[in-house]
Amino acid sequence: MNNSPYFLKPTSVQSVMLRVLVALLPGIAAYIWFFGAAIVVQIALASITALAAEALMLRMRSKPVMMFLSDGSALVTAWLIALTFPPIAPWWLTVVGVVAAIVIAKHLYGGLGQNPFNPAMVAFALMIVAYPSLMSQWPAADFTDFVPLWNAIFGERQLDAITMATPLDALRTVLRDPEQRAMIAGLLGNKATFGNVGGHGWEWVAAGHLLGGLWLLQQRIITWHMPAAFLTTLLVISGGFSLYDAERFAGPGFQLFTGGAMLAAFFIVTDPVSGCTTPRGKLFFAAGIALLTWIIRTFGAYPDGIAFAVLLMNIAAPLIDMYTQPPVFGHKIKGEDSK
Repeated sequence: MNNSPYFLKPTSVQSVMLRVLVALLPGIAAYIWFFGAAIVVQIALASITALAAEALMLRMRSKPVMMFLSDGSALVTAWLIALTFPPIAPWWLTVVGVVAAIVIAKHLYGGLGQNPFNPAMVAFALMIVAYPSLMSQWPAADFTDFVPLWNAIFGERQLDAITMATPLDALRTVLRDPEQRAMIAGLLGNKATFGNVGGHGWEWVAAGHLLGGLWLLQQRIITWHMPAAFLTTLLVISGGFSLYDAERFAGPGFQLFTGGAMLAAFFIVTDPVSGCTTPRGKLFFAAGIALLTWIIRTFGAYPDGIAFAVLLMNIAAPLIDMYTQPPVFGHKIKGEDSK
């Protein structure tokens, strides 16, 4: 087509959600390599629960079940929950979290496109507040023996041999104790916990999510505004404070490639329903999430504050959109002198 006008075929929800699921695969592959196949069990469990809860709520609301069930939105929520929960979380914890996301955070607000809060982050926040110890038990990197991982999910939870503190949790513990800050160099040199950039294994999971996120940008499923604002803000804040006092504040490489930063930048912050819609609003929204994430990671009670940061900014999204609306064509920007 060489002449305008150009007509683009509208993108269906199903097509968008399918590509989001595909984009998550590189991170999942790295997850399996370093932490074992328990994540596959959690994804399957979360997916089955999400589809069942979605079908039940659609039936109760007299909505066409198959049409909405096949759009893939419930599966995206399920996969994000599985990827943010510990892979050795007991099966019922994953089920309860997914049910809360689909029933409470999604359908009680009107279903797809009506929810003001990110459902996956609602599930994570509820479960970490209600069951902090269970949400803090993560498998050690390079421990891939499937039987103990399976038993941790469905059987007896004898976790001493397969769990360890996450890199974020370990670093936060040391940085908070003035007497232990001198240990920071030795701690970062512990390759069982820390890799070359971020947490051992987690840096490759983050790289997988980065690869998938860049593909979503290339496919124009998401725009550059939110990932760029989130990652840049987190980089600038953590880099500045690390230069100021490296014994108290982790550097930008660690902040970006440990925990859920890359997953959040491309798959969570970019939620088109619960986030901002204006171009400038997206920048403020994502930057606010990054700032709150760094504050909670550094000074808060939880090692990774992404879920709470997202939910807090979800509350502010309508106000941000209201104040960042572009001027209507033919109208002057407020405060501009009339000619």
